[in-house]
Amino acid sequence: MAEHVLAAVRTGPSKTELHEFPMPEIPDDGALLKMQVAGICGTDVKMYAQPAVEGPVIMGHENVGVIARAGRRFVELQGVGEGDRVFVEHYVACRRCEWCRLGEYRHCEATDWRTNPDARRYGYTSCEHPYHLWGGFAQYMYLPWNAVVHRVPDNVSDEEAGIVTPLSNGIECALYDSGVGFMSTVLIQGPGQQGLSQVVACRQAGASLIVVTGTTRDSVRLELARTLGADHVIDVQAEDALERVLEITHGEGVDVVLDCTAGAGVTPVLLGIDALKRRAGTLLVQGELATFPDFPIKKLTEKAITIKSARGHSYRAVELALAQLASKRFPLELLTTHTFGLVDVDTAIRAVGGEAGDGVIHVSLLPWQE
Repeated sequence: MAEHVLAAVRTGPSKTELHEFPMPEIPDDGALLKMQVAGICGTDVKMYAQPAVEGPVIMGHENVGVIARAGRRFVELQGVGEGDRVFVEHYVACRRCEWCRLGEYRHCEATDWRTNPDARRYGYTSCEHPYHLWGGFAQYMYLPWNAVVHRVPDNVSDEEAGIVTPLSNGIECALYDSGVGFMSTVLIQGPGQQGLSQVVACRQAGASLIVVTGTTRDSVRLELARTLGADHVIDVQAEDALERVLEITHGEGVDVVLDCTAGAGVTPVLLGIDALKRRAGTLLVQGELATFPDFPIKKLTEKAITIKSARGHSYRAVELALAQLASKRFPLELLTTHTFGLVDVDTAIRAVGGEAGDGVIHVSLLPWQE
């Protein structure tokens, strides 16, 4: 094994430099992951342009690799060891709090960089912290005793496993947060990684109607939504989205609205409120808006709408995502559209941000690719 690790380090807003780090000494309860794939999503685009964490950071929070070294205690605690291929959640949880015991590591204070300046989370933690390798945009990544790992099924390729994060987020949002199930009617706004993953989750759960909205620029993604199981797609720039939803549902509206848009302002939320059925629908929002002037609270309460917020995934959602990939029921390999090597991290992130044309959905960073 080499003495140094090559990594792409975010050194400032929209700035990446290749750095070499010494190969860390692994403690008895730690391990070293040889990276195979690091997925790139819309969150990376935002964090790259406007870093929320000070200091140099190795980004990459959707990580798949093979365990190259593992201490004895790590193997005992995790049940995986050298040679095993795993998906690593970005949460580095305490494993002691109530949330961790429920498998809801996303809520653990030890991994929440928003409230805990010493939090550990892959893709967010400064590489100035001990062991340095806290992100997937590197040849190797450090795994402490409390990393959350999942064994990848043998029939799932590395690049397929690279979409586990958006797929598990889709499962969490649709099934667990919004209660989509047998004969549910659903409107999914935005045909990106999350929206397409939710199409799969809703179809697998038994939804009777899935409608997906997007813009004219999303034509390729909307067509993929059909391939994955959407019953109808709507170009919001060519049609009146609310009028079309009501037409499709014979004036009734839908049971659940899942907002997977980015940068669309208040429009998706207002559309969601109007598109829901007259009583007791569920609206899931991304929560990116700092404020919402003139929010229609009266209409919300009159329709008895429940609002949920999208926030990551649970342990069980990841396990279901891996099982879904292994089932081969859906052509999920179609979500991964582009691959880049470590030297092209900047280009890869910008591609997800829309600078490489309209056909980009999910990008895989392959740290060993020339």
